[in-house]
Amino acid sequence: MTDVTEAIATAGALKRLADEGVSIWLDDLSRKRIASGNLADLIENRNVVGVTTNPSIFQAAIGSGEGYEEQLTDLAVRGVTVDEAVRMMTTADVRAAADILRSVYSASEGRDGRVSIEVDPRLAHQSEATVAEAKQLAWLVDRPNVMIKIPATRAGLPAITEVIGLGISVNVTLIFSLERYREVMAAYLAGLEKARERGIDLSTIHSVASFFVSRVDSEIDKRLTALGTDEALALKGRAALANARLAYEAYEEVFASERWLALAGDNANRQRPLWASTGVKDPAYKDTLYVDELVAPGTVNTMPEATLNAVADHGEITGDTVTGDYAGARADLDAVERLGISYDGIVQQLEDEGVAKFEAAWQDLLDAVAKSLNSKGVDAR
Repeated sequence: MTDVTEAIATAGALKRLADEGVSIWLDDLSRKRIASGNLADLIENRNVVGVTTNPSIFQAAIGSGEGYEEQLTDLAVRGVTVDEAVRMMTTADVRAAADILRSVYSASEGRDGRVSIEVDPRLAHQSEATVAEAKQLAWLVDRPNVMIKIPATRAGLPAITEVIGLGISVNVTLIFSLERYREVMAAYLAGLEKARERGIDLSTIHSVASFFVSRVDSEIDKRLTALGTDEALALKGRAALANARLAYEAYEEVFASERWLALAGDNANRQRPLWASTGVKDPAYKDTLYVDELVAPGTVNTMPEATLNAVADHGEITGDTVTGDYAGARADLDAVERLGISYDGIVQQLEDEGVAKFEAAWQDLLDAVAKSLNSKGVDAR
């Protein structure tokens, strides 16, 4: 098989996924991926039309030091703080990725070709600081196809409204619960209304709502296994998909409302659901589970490269696998609840842990950069 025919064959499932209305984004970024041409190759041959980053991704990339030595030396000579050094490196990567995806952005009229960068996770519970950080990041990256990631914490909600109201596109992250997802959509609509009052062209504002998938199964499955009954074990691997499908039901409801239709008349864009955390964590499950089973029009699926390659190799894309059975999805979550596993408790725990994990990864990144700057004879602050 030639390289060309092999690329066509392996891209089949990914093309079918895109044809079903799912935008494929890569959940990873590094200086090496940019400089080697790998990102451009994934866009060309793997149907990738966007990139998401988070503190853990940057910690892995910059913590390795590969590709960052020259910039670190320059930053050390300038005597910058550790925080400033990290921001200079992360925004440089996002800016470069945004340039690579610019043609996709233009061809999709701003819908795709997006690169997301997250506000400092230490600000997750500070609304005003999150808004200020979002404005600063948008200015630093200085590309129309950047999206600023804001966590869907209680404090994040008013920040989402304000940042959208300023005309800045937002990726809302760390959504686990259906109730919080509805609050996120309401915050988005409120932001669009603010932007309209300010005379901002609503067609220029885009947003996605990152609904996390695999972590829900990881936590609920652990408790089902502990119960050990036939009923409990039969529910393993079903809660995350049920949760995501009911999120899509909520999306359909909100974006058919009178409030939304008034904004749509002013050329506003829907806030698309984005399936995040789609890498399968339980080896007992098919590694493409959270892609094959979450196909619906107008969604985004952001995948680590291993999942992307797995879908290309053996994904089973058979059409819409989300909208057909909302009643069944509700029954699955109800069955979990009846076993004494609190849905509200689980999703709050996952939100708290998600914020904590990103804070820890960010601190690890700061420590690694401080060590690099110190090694160059600079007393990093």
